[in-house]
Amino acid sequence: MSTAGYTILLLQPAIGTWSNDTTEPSVTASAIDDRELLARLRAGDTSAFDAIFRANYALLVRVAEAMLRDRASAEEIAQDVMLELWRRRESLDVTESVRGYLLQATRNRSLNALRHRAIERRSEPQLADGISRLPSTDASVREREIEVAIQAAIGELPDRCRQVFELSRIDGLKYAEIAARLGISVKTVEVQMGKALRVMRERLRPWLPSGEKL
Repeated sequence: MSTAGYTILLLQPAIGTWSNDTTEPSVTASAIDDRELLARLRAGDTSAFDAIFRANYALLVRVAEAMLRDRASAEEIAQDVMLELWRRRESLDVTESVRGYLLQATRNRSLNALRHRAIERRSEPQLADGISRLPSTDASVREREIEVAIQAAIGELPDRCRQVFELSRIDGLKYAEIAARLGISVKTVEVQMGKALRVMRERLRPWLPSGEKL
């Protein structure tokens, strides 16, 4: 199974295990926060930029490092992405979340860096066909990138949500087994799992196939 497919599997609710009310509000709190931050950023509010930087910089570095396998280059790319965000603040065209916008910019810059490396080294015998292999290289990079994003998203969950999510989706326990192990009710497990899924869907949205319904 591809990592993207594994991501979708992780985020799918178990059949018959939690309440029927799985409809999310059309306007989420994070969407409201994004709009507010963007409005302030476009107005030149440095505190809004600082908030965006603090919330996203470490993740951008991890994603770039997973693609490039080079910490220094990853930090440089993440810094460039954030700097470009500030430079272009008045003309930003953000059609999704701020995080999604930044992640896409980081992916693009990282892929450009990989292509540049391949071009520079194409005279080497072992890389003579490097350019022709770029599509498969891109796919491999994306797999690593998604793995990093999954781990980062799990790490951002509140402690109880993370425990429930990992016991369910990684250890494969049923809700009753999770409840017994953690000393909580099955209903509490359902509530915590629902909360974890909503957070994970939001964090991993940039990697999900377009139009995919979870």
